[in-house]
Amino acid sequence: MYEYFEYYNKASGNADEQERWANQLIWEVARHAVGEEIIVYPLMEKHLGERGKQLADEDRADHQYVKEHLYKLEGMKAGTPEYSSLLNEIMEHLHKHNDSEEQNDLPPLEKEIGGAASHEAAASFKRTKKFVPTRPHPSAPDQPPFETLVGFLAAPIDKLRDVFTKFPTEEMKEAHK
Repeated sequence: MYEYFEYYNKASGNADEQERWANQLIWEVARHAVGEEIIVYPLMEKHLGERGKQLADEDRADHQYVKEHLYKLEGMKAGTPEYSSLLNEIMEHLHKHNDSEEQNDLPPLEKEIGGAASHEAAASFKRTKKFVPTRPHPSAPDQPPFETLVGFLAAPIDKLRDVFTKFPTEEMKEAHK
């Protein structure tokens, strides 16, 4: 996600390319957030007790903020100063959120569940990202089982919209390798 944001910024002055990288970024963030809400946060609540519940609730609030702001981007034109400013704000928030998860959430969870269960959760997270919504849905529930159900209902509609969405071309991706 950070690379996509970097590519968005490097494409300054090329609105088409910025739109493609922004779409890729939003696609990745939406899938990642729902995957965490379905897989990681329930594990935190189950294995870390009250502290896990508190951390998961804080993370869900961060996700809600991001979803609401990504949703606002849908009504804006990529590459404009307003769009870029809001995207910068979202990325600053995500950077703090991700750092907090990596420092405060995942180490105690991995310690509690052990390496094998951690690898299993990571594989489940990766699989889940294939089936979840690819767009922000700020009004959707953010806790299973309702989040899971609504997500699986929204995913096909999102995937249909993706067919008509411009994403980075293979040439654009190769240029950044």
